[in-house]
Amino acid sequence: MVTILERKTRFYVVKKVLSKSADDVSRATIELLKPYKKFVHTITEDNGREFAGHEVIAEELEAEVYFAHLYSSWERGANENENGLLRQYIK
Repeated sequence: MVTILERKTRFYVVKKVLSKSADDVSRATIELLKPYKKFVHTITEDNGREFAGHEVIAEELEAEVYFAHLYSSWERGANENENGLLRQYIK
């Protein structure tokens, strides 16, 4: 699943993907954020291989893409918390 959380408003969007491939994750991210393109300025991603398509995402959404520091999940704490809540319902 690809999850995206806007930090200030807590706007949370989720999309199921077929695999963790960079292509699938990039496509899902773009599909989720394209309707909100004019509001998307920055995106902070994890360091996994599934985010290897970050340049495509940045170009398509005209946004800056940043990565959390290694082993610093607290830098994406709000998203991680929402993912934990989502896991209660998706098994």
